[in-house]
Amino acid sequence: MKKALLSIAIFTIALISSADITAQKFAKVDVSPMDAATYPNNWKESNKLVKITYGRPQLKGRTLDKLAPNDKVWRTGANEAAEITFYKDVIFGDKPVKAGTYALFTIPTDGDWTVILSTQRNVWGAYFYDVKDDVVRVTGKVSKSDENIESFSIVFEGEDNNATMYLGWAKTIVSVPVKG
Repeated sequence: MKKALLSIAIFTIALISSADITAQKFAKVDVSPMDAATYPNNWKESNKLVKITYGRPQLKGRTLDKLAPNDKVWRTGANEAAEITFYKDVIFGDKPVKAGTYALFTIPTDGDWTVILSTQRNVWGAYFYDVKDDVVRVTGKVSKSDENIESFSIVFEGEDNNATMYLGWAKTIVSVPVKG
């Protein structure tokens, strides 16, 4: 009798435990997934200069100026504002920036873009952007890509502690130097 009660108790606990696991509601994959870019970008190199985390929207037949309108502050990606972390003091563009984590905003234009580092963090979009939180504003040099870049992308390229951050989308590439 004791064995039968023990078996029933174990079966009941197992049933309740498995019900808890299968009852979880997991979100679908985001249509603008998060990504990260680092410099150096070699995963074996742990001594990083910079890392950026951002959402990757796609054009899907839309135009860049529709998704990132000229002369308006843009979150620089999708969903949350992009966050950039410098692991040591750097020169960002032509301005000194202390090691730390900042929100990255941009202001697209027909010419060069304004690239902004802000003390705001963990913010959705640019809805609550406030110029008083700016750390620096620098010029991002614009060039054109021969190929269309469907998904917004960020990459770093460079040598030693001198890198360039490239933002690419549609046929627009914005570059900002980062020196450690």
